[in-house]
Amino acid sequence: MAEGKGGRPIAASQRPTGGDKAMGAKKGYFRRKRVARISDKRIDEIDYKNIDLLRSFLTERGKIIPRRITGVSQRVQRRVTEAIKQARNIALLPMGGQGL
Repeated sequence: MAEGKGGRPIAASQRPTGGDKAMGAKKGYFRRKRVARISDKRIDEIDYKNIDLLRSFLTERGKIIPRRITGVSQRVQRRVTEAIKQARNIALLPMGGQGL
């Protein structure tokens, strides 16, 4: 329990917070430049047999990386997701999730 100089407890409104430390040092954050991997490589068709391309849309654990991170359009992300699911179905790619 926080105590003052006289040994008495301090009211919650009087306790110092951690916000004083962070006031002076304001840090910016790093934003990665999003590059659409599909349009950058001039790929016309997304095929479930193209494992190298599909692996670039998966994490190490096998989860599909979201569109806001990959930078592809909504239509392309749907095609990529369907191709990944087809490849998982015939065991070309690992299943995503906690069970790995």
